[in-house]
Amino acid sequence: MSDESGWAGLPKAEFAFPGPLRDQLVTAILDGVKTSTTGVLAEYEKYEEPLPVVGQRQVVVDSADRPVAVIELTEVRVAPLAEVDLQHAVDEGEGYTTVAEWRAGHERFWHGAEVREAMQDPEFTVDDTTQLVLERFRLVERI
Repeated sequence: MSDESGWAGLPKAEFAFPGPLRDQLVTAILDGVKTSTTGVLAEYEKYEEPLPVVGQRQVVVDSADRPVAVIELTEVRVAPLAEVDLQHAVDEGEGYTTVAEWRAGHERFWHGAEVREAMQDPEFTVDDTTQLVLERFRLVERI
């Protein structure tokens, strides 16, 4: 789309925090490599944000908060960390080839200073029972 008419007012999809990781994830979305993502249910609860729903469209923004794409959610489920499967891990588009690699990378992120600050909990951690929001999406269009 060349103008905002088709995406103005859509919820914003922010992957990670602004910086190199977000840039990497946005590139993977634009390349069609990233078709899934994972959030922590506790963050939705903390900020009283509704869970995403299948069919919802979102505007993906880059590190400069510029709209770059529209995605549509094709699957949303809540599951414990221990139940994340290999296909979901691979579809995150970050090059993971095992669930263990995916989990180690995500634990580094979730246990990092930025997430702990966002959660307002300097000791925030995840474990096998932590409830996650697992999303699948498709790229609708580049902006």
